[in-house]
Amino acid sequence: MATVHHLHHLHNLHLSNIFIIFCLISQPTPSISSKNTILPLKVQSISSGPFTKPAKKLSFHHNVSLTITLTVGSPAQPVTMVLDTGSELSWLHCKKTPTTPLSYDPLHSTSYTPVPCSSPICMTRTRDFTVPASCDPKKLCHATLSYADATSVDGNLASDTFRFPGTGSSSDLPGVIFGCMDTYSNSNQPEDLLSTGLIGMNRGSLSFINQMGYPKFSYCITGQDNTGVLILGEYNYTPLTYTPMVKISTPLPYYDRVAYTVELEGIKVSGTVLPLPKSIFEPDHTGAGQTMLDTGTQFTFLLGPVYTALRNEFLNQTRNVLRVYEDPNFVFQGVMDLCYRVEKSRVGLPVLPSVSLIFRGGEMVVSGQKLLIKAGLMKGIDDIYCFTFGNSDLLGIEAYVIGHHHQQDMWMEFDLKNNRVGFAEVRCDSASQKLGIDL
Repeated sequence: MATVHHLHHLHNLHLSNIFIIFCLISQPTPSISSKNTILPLKVQSISSGPFTKPAKKLSFHHNVSLTITLTVGSPAQPVTMVLDTGSELSWLHCKKTPTTPLSYDPLHSTSYTPVPCSSPICMTRTRDFTVPASCDPKKLCHATLSYADATSVDGNLASDTFRFPGTGSSSDLPGVIFGCMDTYSNSNQPEDLLSTGLIGMNRGSLSFINQMGYPKFSYCITGQDNTGVLILGEYNYTPLTYTPMVKISTPLPYYDRVAYTVELEGIKVSGTVLPLPKSIFEPDHTGAGQTMLDTGTQFTFLLGPVYTALRNEFLNQTRNVLRVYEDPNFVFQGVMDLCYRVEKSRVGLPVLPSVSLIFRGGEMVVSGQKLLIKAGLMKGIDDIYCFTFGNSDLLGIEAYVIGHHHQQDMWMEFDLKNNRVGFAEVRCDSASQKLGIDL
């Protein structure tokens, strides 16, 4: 989920049984070593550096997006939070309503502490919020977060103790800043009822990953049964291709300075590079046109001219293997307008041309089943499948957004210390097994 300039977590597949490994330390600190290794979880130990607690695995699920169950407060209250690399502030529903049945109750937590608006946290560390933090009548720090699908939440900043199940009090994470939200306006998505809040993982000052001081994190989502693993901290599983993160310090109206932004330089379909100038992939003077990696988004969205060029080339290369679904009134999820008819009796999809996203330093290849998604619509003897790239213009966003669907069976590493993103094609089910996780 990202802020109003970007994309909410609506467009997501259902994942289940995703596991998560955390390198836990006794006292979270920004000076965590980057040379820690997680040994097989059957051993549950860490070999070096200040990590003295064993690695932990937690059940990880997907409803609308990737979610993790943890506990917050004293005594502990279980919460389910969406994991989102496109958002900064973690937040929880603090008021139970028919539309927010899962909630956290700050009145039942002795460790809950609201943040006053005079606090430096409120005055300086909220600088990257789209809507500036304000002071409510009780002189508490008030925040409003808005998203591209018209969802919004607002409430007060606060701190409390977070902990992961099975870790015990020795690995409590006290003083985590989050939003205690008492007002919620959603987009009528029933899946939104299945989470208590969101855990922000972008590069912002108040994101969970930055508050905990981890130098990097990685994840791997399988393409078959949508299970996977997430690791906080150092773990070198496989050689990676790295592309630098882009940093622009100057505030620009359409540029998200704390997103995981990378340099997209081109796109090719099989061996055909789209005939587009490199400049079309670069942010303009307003910041529009950045390329973001976002787990809060399912598919990949491209600015209009680039999407049109990709759509035309993919159509051209699939003319003899796929039949286009000709219905001008049908646009999958309101943003994906290239769909095909595939016989229900057919076993698997035909061989399709791969789509390569060309980054500075390497290419991310999208192929096979990741190119088309069943739309849940049938026409006669055919199922309808739609192309998993969409048009950003139909979303009202001025950015390229690479969603988690195209990151399946990829080891993805976000290296905050070295300001880069690493990726490599792997079998994520095998990776999980090697980490000692029984999927």
